[in-house]
Amino acid sequence: MAAAVKETVQRFTAETLKAASKQSTGCYVVPLRLRRAIKKYIRDQEDQHMKRKVLRLSESFNSIKDVNLQLAASTARELIEDPLKYVGSSKRWKIKSSYGDIGLKYRDDQTIAYVASRMPAVFSACHRVLTEVKRRLPGFSPTRVLDFGAGTGSAFWALREVWPNSLERVNIVEPSQSMQRAGLSLIKDLKNLPLIQSYGSIQSLSQNISKSERKHDLVIASYVLGEIPSLKDRITIVRQLWDLTEDVLVLMEPGTPHGSNIISQVRSHILWMEKRKTRKLAKASNQESKDLMTHKCGAHIVAPCPHDGACPLDNTGKYCHFVQRLQRTTSQLAYKQSNGVPLRGFEDEKFCYVVFRRGPRPSQSWPLDGMKFDTLKEQQHANKINHESLEIDSDDGFDSESEDTITIDDNNSKKMIKYESDINEPYASSENEEELGDENESTRADLGGGWGRIVFSPIKRGKRVEMDVCRAANREGSEGSFGRVIVTKSNNPTLHHQARRSLWGDLWPF
Repeated sequence: MAAAVKETVQRFTAETLKAASKQSTGCYVVPLRLRRAIKKYIRDQEDQHMKRKVLRLSESFNSIKDVNLQLAASTARELIEDPLKYVGSSKRWKIKSSYGDIGLKYRDDQTIAYVASRMPAVFSACHRVLTEVKRRLPGFSPTRVLDFGAGTGSAFWALREVWPNSLERVNIVEPSQSMQRAGLSLIKDLKNLPLIQSYGSIQSLSQNISKSERKHDLVIASYVLGEIPSLKDRITIVRQLWDLTEDVLVLMEPGTPHGSNIISQVRSHILWMEKRKTRKLAKASNQESKDLMTHKCGAHIVAPCPHDGACPLDNTGKYCHFVQRLQRTTSQLAYKQSNGVPLRGFEDEKFCYVVFRRGPRPSQSWPLDGMKFDTLKEQQHANKINHESLEIDSDDGFDSESEDTITIDDNNSKKMIKYESDINEPYASSENEEELGDENESTRADLGGGWGRIVFSPIKRGKRVEMDVCRAANREGSEGSFGRVIVTKSNNPTLHHQARRSLWGDLWPF
């Protein structure tokens, strides 16, 4: 009875609803300490051919992309149709090489070019994703972290920005010695670092730490799965990373059709694997199996998906991806090519991601439950009544004081309070937004199925806003749907105001 009453209680106001929905940021500014570290690292290399190396690195990425796209589509289809096909081979801990059949081994010149041109953008995308994890999971503060395919440490820098005080131990898996050296060089001037241990492979990690220490609160693999052309080894690695995960697993790839396809494949596989395990435990009759079911059995998606069903964008010709705009650093402006045209002061980093958490999806009431919104006509009628009541009050012997008050306001118009919409900060940092979001716990969006995800940029046409939203199709969040949500000012001015300020990647309440 109490649960039924709870669902009808209004949980949000118009302002807190807007704050909870906000997940994307405007133009992100890379922290000063990272910009200085990159600049110092490049200066220490004293390389006179940096632009040429940046161009060669870009060509290397393109060649990897071409090789991956040549893989037969039937292989991916086999995995989705028959997930058991690779279960036997994926149980092996040791794989053929450090990542599998890796597509790119970084040399020193490629590492330098990567730090100068790509590291700020990858860091910004990682920061955007981890910031959302922190907002959606307010009680989550990882102490033990595994960074797989760490590269030069983009994810580590983002972890330090988001959770500066909780990190105690960070295990890094990176087969490239050049990348490892660069990562250590970049962080050598930082203070209060956690214990950092580097390994060349997952096999090396498992051999050098005890079985009780293999579990990590957070495991992240950013921009690395796409470098593994072999689908079999890719699934093997993801299963191994999931086995090393105690709580949260974050996977990120470039925002391309291929990157989105990789994320979709591993998302389907992990959810299928955990559902299969849950069914097996449910059939077991012994008490030990029932205890396992109550202790983080299963998995659910924290972000970006508001549901745990099949991706509704599969086989539609569209692909799920997001974008983070960042202000270009001096190293990017100095070394990136633009065919003779001056570079813009910003760039857009497109990325795909998925965040898993162990355990079933929590059951929550939906954000709009219990909320009532007035139409535009109802609001205008209410404002008219309020205005008339104010006029009646002003006629009760206070005419002269009212006139004096108006005169004072007019003469001191320069001292009027500036609202957020009056401030023009094209490169506003997301740090201020995080501080505002941390002030009130009621401004956080929970993990229930009532929060949809805005995919692609909203279309704003006068008093009408159209948004492509991925949402849960039921209260349990076990199925999903994708469709267009249309909000007009006449029907719901409150939500229309929120929709006008919504960005690609924000949440949308139901």
